[in-house]
Amino acid sequence: MSDNIELIWEEYHSTLHAFINKRVNNPSVADDILQEIFIKIQLQIKTLKWAGKIQAWIYQITRNAIIDYYRTHKPESELPESLSAPVSDPGDTARQEIADGLLLMIRKLPPQYREFVMMSEIEGLKQREIADRQKVTISCAKSRIQRGKARLKEMLLQCCHFQFDVQGRVIDYERKKCNSC
Repeated sequence: MSDNIELIWEEYHSTLHAFINKRVNNPSVADDILQEIFIKIQLQIKTLKWAGKIQAWIYQITRNAIIDYYRTHKPESELPESLSAPVSDPGDTARQEIADGLLLMIRKLPPQYREFVMMSEIEGLKQREIADRQKVTISCAKSRIQRGKARLKEMLLQCCHFQFDVQGRVIDYERKKCNSC
């Protein structure tokens, strides 16, 4: 078997190297790919049924190895200076300002909703934990959280006019003349 690999090497290595180098345009990379190809040939030569098809079989392995190389070694290039700095989302500032005002609005909710919304949205507790803390059923806790959020939404819509992006995220807002925020 090793004699066959040596014969295959003698017959195909220079033409395969040229074939690979033409596609990757880097002789050292072509050398690496060629070595991988001959390892595959040595490991898979037993699967070849007809010796007359060896050239087609070798070139198929070679084409697949080149494809694999490009899949794993995507070209790296530096970003142009205009793209190198991270671009901030235009809605980040608006969302932060709204979040800051939201806490004030939560504090203006009726007491039966305020505590539930604070625990859910600010403290991040699960509804089961809120129900246990408040000594109510989970159904009651869910209901108060939903009603509190609905009241918050009404307060926000009375206070501000919002602009949304195509995904429904707030990108800007404008305050209306009101006393609730």
